[in-house]
Amino acid sequence: MSHESFQEFESESRQLGFDEVLSREWEAHTELPEHTHPFSVRALVVQGELWLTVGDSTQHLCVGDRFELGHSMPHSERYGEHGATYWAARRHAA
Repeated sequence: MSHESFQEFESESRQLGFDEVLSREWEAHTELPEHTHPFSVRALVVQGELWLTVGDSTQHLCVGDRFELGHSMPHSERYGEHGATYWAARRHAA
């Protein structure tokens, strides 16, 4: 489990070239079918759980887990019974 603060996550992310850092909160049992984003992302789960599917691979992510997605990478998301919150750093340049 990470004890990192949002400010530490934001500072580290900006040093790595990410231009936007925010907290994302998802309601329980939310499902997002396959989609893409016009940015790359690195994220840290700080509450709840989610399942992230990229291609044929699904990751079960819990508090303290990190994930990264490349620019325009197709993926789907499913959130647990208590939803989830993660901090997301986005890099909009391709």
